[in-house]
Amino acid sequence: MQAIATIRRAMCRSAYEFLADGRGLAATEFAVVVPLMLVMFFGTVEFSSAVAIDRKVTLMARTLSDLTSQSTSVGDTDMTNFFAASTGIMTPYATSPVSATITELYVDPSTLQAHVQWSKGSVPRTQKSAVTIPTTLAVGGTYLIFSEVSYIYTPSVGYALKSAITLSDVAYTRPRQSTCVYYSPDTACTTY
Repeated sequence: MQAIATIRRAMCRSAYEFLADGRGLAATEFAVVVPLMLVMFFGTVEFSSAVAIDRKVTLMARTLSDLTSQSTSVGDTDMTNFFAASTGIMTPYATSPVSATITELYVDPSTLQAHVQWSKGSVPRTQKSAVTIPTTLAVGGTYLIFSEVSYIYTPSVGYALKSAITLSDVAYTRPRQSTCVYYSPDTACTTY
């Protein structure tokens, strides 16, 4: 009986010493927590960058339509300047994955369907083609400046997001100085 009690005391003492020994505890916790913390850190960085770029895409779309709507007529030089000014908004992010287009639309008074008057940019729309616009902007016999901007965001780390994401936005503005914005050499508002 005494041998069993001795074995039991030895086992209890060993179990107590095993539970009380914390020499490897910090290393084990570190090995478990660090990968999780790194994923959270890089995920936060990527998410923050994507949100910042998305805001800049929205600002770029608004800037393009706003600059164009303030003119009575525009030409190729003006378009080059508008695009250069708007891509400056993307700083400090790369401007190479940006695609931007400015289009003037005419809203047909009988059908309230918008048609392209002129279009310039990365992916210009075909003249006279129909464009779907919000119903609140469908006022017959009026013109709209329509800008489209898209940005292909590729995550720098690529751990959480494996593929690129297209961030895009559009903006509509009415011409401010005249009925429509002429595209040189046109000198009159034309309807199709």
